[in-house]
Amino acid sequence: MNAFTFSRAGSIADALRDASGQAKFVAGGTTLIDLMKLEVETPAAVIDINRLPLAEVRATPEGGLQIGALARNSDVAHHPDIVRDYPVLSEALLSGASAQLRNMASTGGNLLQRTRCVYFRDTASACNKRSPESGCAAIGGFNRNLAILGTSEHCIASNPSDQNVALTALEAIVQMTGSRGERSVPIGDFYRLPGDTPQRETVLEPDELITAVTLPPPAPGARSVYLKLRDRASYEFALVSAAVVATINDGTIARVRIAMGGIGTKPWRNRDAEIALEGKPPTPERFAGAAQIILNGAKPQSGNGFKFELAKRCLVHALTLATSAA
Repeated sequence: MNAFTFSRAGSIADALRDASGQAKFVAGGTTLIDLMKLEVETPAAVIDINRLPLAEVRATPEGGLQIGALARNSDVAHHPDIVRDYPVLSEALLSGASAQLRNMASTGGNLLQRTRCVYFRDTASACNKRSPESGCAAIGGFNRNLAILGTSEHCIASNPSDQNVALTALEAIVQMTGSRGERSVPIGDFYRLPGDTPQRETVLEPDELITAVTLPPPAPGARSVYLKLRDRASYEFALVSAAVVATINDGTIARVRIAMGGIGTKPWRNRDAEIALEGKPPTPERFAGAAQIILNGAKPQSGNGFKFELAKRCLVHALTLATSAA
């Protein structure tokens, strides 16, 4: 681990004053500290933000919910308002990591969780995400757990988060503050595709801090499901996952939101697939058609071609569960 300075911010203003491209904020540290030990992350300064008043989960005037960036995954997963109104988020959080890690990991930190690509974490390997213009060893290498959607010739790394798949299906808003003031970005616009700059994963600027995530009011009568397929049942990242939030009225799908994980370089949503289902009866054939729309443009690699079929089956099953009778 390289040498760095360490400080504790007493306020958001303190944190932002010390922020720069060479500094990193730390909350739970469940990703950052691991990457620092591997010398993948080498910040000159680490700023502890745990004293900031950003851990509250509270109702919004519009009827939604605001989750502070420092709210721990365990607290969010078990919060009664989340369990009642946004169960897909609770299910996603409880399917990730271990209880000990969930007790430490923060909402904001999870939004910024880095890929589990083995080449990203191996400083002896070529990785454009870690070292721009060095190449991508995963293309033609070990890529079983990597993306088939949103990839480029420079990077095929998948987004590893469960939380962020659920937040995408819930159409969450990410709130940030920085030297130029506050701004809010829909989660679908928060993540960047790798293109030719895979080292830039989000629109968050170096001098900005995530302060909260806001969920819109829950859709009346909606049912939701988070389905995660993985190599083992405990403490494993998704090969494929699906978050579905659906409302059924008079035997038809009145509204549906879908996001998928494990298959994209960011949590993957395709509005065309949702439109293809809305206003129609829920049938396996229509579910399969929606899955095909989501997977249009997929580019499987040497070791992850199975994800194409697995993703179809995952989404069809998740849609079946979300639209079946209570």
